[in-house]
Amino acid sequence: MDDLSVDVEPASVCGLLGPNGAGKSTTFKCLLGLARATSGSVTIEGAPLQPGTFDYLAYVPEKSALYEWMTVEQHLEMARRAYRKYDAARARELLATFKLPPKKLVRRLSKGQHTALALVLAFAIRPRVLVLDEPASGLDPIFQRTVLDLIIDAAAGGAGVLFSSHQIGQVERAADRIAVLREGKLVLAGDIDTLKGDEKIVIAAFDALVPEMPELAHDPNVRRIERGGRIVRLYTDGESERIAGRVAALQPRSLDVVDLTLEDIFLGAVGEDGAAPPIGVES
Repeated sequence: MDDLSVDVEPASVCGLLGPNGAGKSTTFKCLLGLARATSGSVTIEGAPLQPGTFDYLAYVPEKSALYEWMTVEQHLEMARRAYRKYDAARARELLATFKLPPKKLVRRLSKGQHTALALVLAFAIRPRVLVLDEPASGLDPIFQRTVLDLIIDAAAGGAGVLFSSHQIGQVERAADRIAVLREGKLVLAGDIDTLKGDEKIVIAAFDALVPEMPELAHDPNVRRIERGGRIVRLYTDGESERIAGRVAALQPRSLDVVDLTLEDIFLGAVGEDGAAPPIGVES
């Protein structure tokens, strides 16, 4: 990791995005003292990381660290003894939500059930800080939505949540902020609505290959042009209707102006192959 700075405020959700190997899991380990950073610092609620921090911080790694020889309910009992704010009623409610059998040994649980149990334990202590590494991994679509609802609910209750996901749609649904990593560096961070701003995408389809458009490539309001066969996408940071008018003069078969999505923002930051595309030139 290099020159990484991320703030997660109370009552907010920050989604950590990046290609495989970008450093998301390493970031979590450094935040929690599981890996030693060569420089820099981590503060939680204004104080350095210390043993007492884990009374109100919950971490769910991508590979859950559960005890294979224990049952589901034995894990709940262990959490009850370890955490002063453990909420037994909440734990039972979540157990039923995820349909986890209390008497079942962990080694007999499916991958998705492993993840679900780790999440039950995390949310049952009603933490003020939640760090979740791919929390919906291995879950079916219904339970994935349940996890996102739990994240949103935790933030609504005042918790600060930092979570990673390869599913950009999950981040867009639950997060209000994002941080994007590429090769261990922070390449983009901010409020999602602010990052979207007034940007639009002009999408045109032609009957033949996309014609050359050198003037548009250097237009100050065109951030990036993506050409693929008969389709062209022009990412604009203003005056999208003017840009669309200039594209219309090239007589495309169809022409649309659409809002920027979080996926567009992510790909603009890391590029299709993990390398950010140049701004204002064709790719």
